[in-house]
Amino acid sequence: MSNRIYNFSAGPAVLPLAVLEEAQRDLVTLPGVGMSVLEISHRSKAFDEIILGCEADIRQLAGLPDNYHVLFLQGGASMQFSMVPMNLMPAGGEADYVSTGSWSKKAIKEAQKVGQVNVAGTTESENFTRVPKQDELKLDPQAAYVHITTNETIHGVEWKYDPDSAGVPLVADASSDIFGRPIDVKKYALIYAGAQKNLAPAGVTLVFIRDDMLARSPQGMHTMLDYNTHVKNKSLYNTPPVFTIYVMRLVMKWLVEQGGLAEAERRNQEKAALIYDVIDASSFYRGHAQADCRSLMNVTFRLPSEDLEKQFVGEATKAGLDGLKGHRSVGGIRASIYNAFPKDGVEALVAFMKEFERTHG
Repeated sequence: MSNRIYNFSAGPAVLPLAVLEEAQRDLVTLPGVGMSVLEISHRSKAFDEIILGCEADIRQLAGLPDNYHVLFLQGGASMQFSMVPMNLMPAGGEADYVSTGSWSKKAIKEAQKVGQVNVAGTTESENFTRVPKQDELKLDPQAAYVHITTNETIHGVEWKYDPDSAGVPLVADASSDIFGRPIDVKKYALIYAGAQKNLAPAGVTLVFIRDDMLARSPQGMHTMLDYNTHVKNKSLYNTPPVFTIYVMRLVMKWLVEQGGLAEAERRNQEKAALIYDVIDASSFYRGHAQADCRSLMNVTFRLPSEDLEKQFVGEATKAGLDGLKGHRSVGGIRASIYNAFPKDGVEALVAFMKEFERTHG
């Protein structure tokens, strides 16, 4: 197949076409270097320019204060499920976690291996159709930190507010909506995100950590699991994923050129509204998330029967709309429309949805 189709996958996800073309153009020989980016040393001047340029754009986009460090780690967000409590939860301490879907449940499971976890809020009894309201959170003022998952890819729910943790450090897994909208970093002590949604191919995990959190890491921590190791060595203690960071560098530059996070949010709202409007106007399609918690990144919905859902996915794939099958744990349909997903792809899906309802409704 030589033509690009529309990739609605939840991740690894679509990348900006301009980024793919630039990476392709420079893959064999990086300009001014004479080697492929796949071959350069992570301790070379060429890579210094890549990683430092990437960090500079990240800081500009996020409005990151000077007392926050930017780390490029490995192991995905799943590694952070362990690193966060291992570094931030003291021996005998406790942490509050808010359960809003499959990924926050995974984070809770790993944290429970380190210390006491209090589920400070959950909507599991409602099948994770929303996130808890502030007055539903039962937060412990003595907790080591409060952890949330800003967007749940599987259930398609997203936090629309920053919870008030009353001075307790706030930690966020922002893997699936980071840089999809502005974020007030100063409200968070630590933010982490796997790259393969909005940032880059899989292989690197972006972490923002505030200075004062570093003192919490216990003595004798395993070297690679200690945030201090990576801060002191500027993410170069071991060989980082050079190519993935290079692509992230291109994506960050692209985001800046597109107008930054406010413009990204405007475009993401516009794209998501096109699909949600079809769902809201229909009795054939049924959205999973409640209206005030709907994700801009992952639009989840059901059809009247599982047989129709299978047919929908099959016909959509043949029409060049790929990756629409919902996660196996919840079923249904999921359209992931991250920053790089083009509006014309959303319009193609909307046209397909209307025609499918006309012929099968």
